[in-house]
Order: sequence, then structure tokens, then C-alpha cells
Amino acid sequence: MEVLKYVAFSTTPAGGNPAGVMLDATGVDDATMAKIAEHVGFSETAFVVPRPDGGLDVRYFSPLIEVPFCGHATIAAAVAHASRRGPGELLMHTKAGPIRVDTAVNAEGLMCATLVSVPPKTAPIPSSELSGLLAALKWSAAELDPALPPRAAYAGVWHPVIAARTRSRLAELDYEMPVLAEVMRRNDWATVDLVWRESPEVFHARNPFPPGGVVEDPATGAAAAALGGYLRELGLVEVPGTVTVHQGHDMGRPSTITVSIPESPDSGISVTGTAVPL
Repeated sequence: MEVLKYVAFSTTPAGGNPAGVMLDATGVDDATMAKIAEHVGFSETAFVVPRPDGGLDVRYFSPLIEVPFCGHATIAAAVAHASRRGPGELLMHTKAGPIRVDTAVNAEGLMCATLVSVPPKTAPIPSSELSGLLAALKWSAAELDPALPPRAAYAGVWHPVIAARTRSRLAELDYEMPVLAEVMRRNDWATVDLVWRESPEVFHARNPFPPGGVVEDPATGAAAAALGGYLRELGLVEVPGTVTVHQGHDMGRPSTITVSIPESPDSGISVTGTAVPL
């Protein structure tokens, strides 16, 4: 059972978010997938099973849990697949729904991939849960950006979007993992999408992932897609438009995620990034 190792959303192995990829997990049971993901130790490992129709069944395991969808592991799996079989269009069947992915060689000669999420949506965060979340993060309500209200956002999995008023607030991430994990489990949140808006088209993000046993993700494609849906639904971005998300810089693993936001409210959000082998 060959497990490849890639970093997504970076042009070098020194940045981005590492992911494990098993390109043919035919016959591998759930318990074995979970053990492999725990052994690999990355925030997610993607397990791919080819379908007779040419599509791919994909499942994602963190060191602690299975998640319905993972953006960076999708990018990594698509690039790994294209590197062996050639670029083109893939249809990935995930527990969150079908994900179309296009792979191509970019102008720098690197293989890149663009995924299209399931249709996004948002939901209010109850005040009691928001208070619990801020307390777990050791943030105060006064440190939030009033122009970007807290909401739960979905593009395959749920993420609360919490916007900092300043870049310095975002840079200071200090939380108790069990406390935040319990708040997130209670609300079925995958990661917390902490963001700071540099400009209308440029965001900086950090994503704690304690339910998966990960303190912080260096690049989170699913959260970036959810952010794109959040911005469109709340009228906070001109559509169609493109937003760049910088993540991982505070961890020393810089990552760049390109988010394309179509005008139609029922359309999925496109997330583009490179991936390179470790």
C-alpha cells in the first residue's frame, strides 16, 4: 500500500499543508485507513478508489477522525493522480458530494489543480456558542472586525468564520486544545477559520483543527471555499471575483490559496493551488 506525500498550496516542500495520498485504496477497510492516517500524522490523508466509470471515490482521514471533505488533500490527490496519468478533468465522489477537479501544468511548469466545491451556505452562530468559541480562543468581541460578522460557513464541511480587527490579533494564536475541541465537536465544525482582511481581494487566515488532533492547518482549502461562499452570500465581495488567501505564514509554512467566486448563488466555489511532492 503506497502512500505518497505532497504539500498543497505551495511551490516548495517548505511551505503549504502536507497531505498523504493513497492513489489506490481498493479493499482497504476503515480501520486500516484510520491507522495509516494516524501513522502518516498529517492533518489529512486521502484514500482514493478508482471507479469503473473513470471517477474516483475519495475519503479523508485525520489522525483522529474521518472528515467528509478536505480541500488541501483533494488538491494533493489530484496533482498526484495527474503526475502519473496526465492532467485533465476528474470527478471525485466524496462524502460531502461530487467534486470536479481540473489539473493542468501552469506557466511555471508546476502541476496545479482547481476544485469546485459543493454549493456553499452559511448559518448564524448562536450567541452562547460564539461566546464559548471566543473564550476558548481567548479573544474578546472588541477584537472582531464589525464589517465581517461571525457566521458558520459550509462548502463541504462547516467552519465558523471569525474575522480579526487587526493582523496582530490574528498573529497571536494561543488556545487550550481540549476546550476548543469540545466547542467544535458540539457544533460539528471542522476547523475555525480565523481571518483578517488586508483588502477586498486579499485575506490572511489561520485554521485551528483540534477535533482532528491538529493544532493548526497551514493551508485549508475547504475553509477557503467556505469563506468564498460567506463573502458572496453576505455581499462582502464583488462577483464574479477572485480572492487570495494567505495562510501558514505565522507557522513558517507559507501557503497561497486562490478562491474564485462565481455570481450565481447556487454555484460552487473554485479553489486553486499547486502541489509538490515531499
